[in-house]
Order: sequence, then C-alpha cells, then structure tokens
Amino acid sequence: MKGKDDFSEFFAARAQRYRRLAYALTGDWPAADTLVETMFVRLHSRWRKVRPATADEHARKLLLDAYFSKRHQAKPPDQAAPGMDRVLAGLAPRQRAMVVLHFLEDLPVPEVAALAGVPVRTAETQIADAVAALRDSVQPSKE
Repeated sequence: MKGKDDFSEFFAARAQRYRRLAYALTGDWPAADTLVETMFVRLHSRWRKVRPATADEHARKLLLDAYFSKRHQAKPPDQAAPGMDRVLAGLAPRQRAMVVLHFLEDLPVPEVAALAGVPVRTAETQIADAVAALRDSVQPSKE
C-alpha cells in the first residue's frame, strides 16, 4: 500500500474489529489492547510492502504471531468470566486461535492453517479437537 493516509484509513476502519478479535484470543481487554497495538506497530513498519487486497491477511498474521509469542496468551479461566470467555480459556492457545479464526472470523480452514503456519490437516484436527473439548466443557456432567 502507499502511505500514511492509507494506513490511517485502514487503522480507523479496522481497529475495533481487531480489538474484538484480540479479546477473543486472550479473554482480557488490556492484553487484547497490547496485542492490537503490537500488531499495528508491526503492520505500520511494513505498510509500503502491503497490497490492499492482502492487508487484512497481513494484519491477522501479525496478530497471531504476537499472540503465539506467549506474551499474550489467554489468561486462566475465571469463574466469574462470561460463559464463552470461560469456555475458550480452557483451550490450548493454538486451538483457541483456530476456533476464533474459523468460527468468529469465518475463515476457511485452509486460510486458518496458513495463518497459523500449519498444514491444513493439522488445522482440521486442531479445530475438531477444540470443538470436542468445547462441547465437553458445556455439557452438564452425567453424575
């Protein structure tokens, strides 16, 4: 993409969307804000090389890279947390990311795999395992 104005427009149009995505990954607003800030700083430094058609892909990849760096992992489940936050917090970070990208961002599995840097089959397995874990965590025990 070209210059500062293009980046400013991209930021203004998408900052809240990426903040919500980061929150879905971390389950914590301050961590989400830090994650999004990291992503936008990194994206800005590469902005001249980013094509408009792939700007969101670059942004998601940078967000995931920052999330996987372990500095911004999801916090442990809080019993007072809203239902979905508590359930997602029980997933491993990579599974949580894949579920969020596939179901909340509505990305196809091959794109999720590419963003996570894993083969498609691995992404399919991770998503299936995560869905099974989510299902188990929300079903009442049969005792």
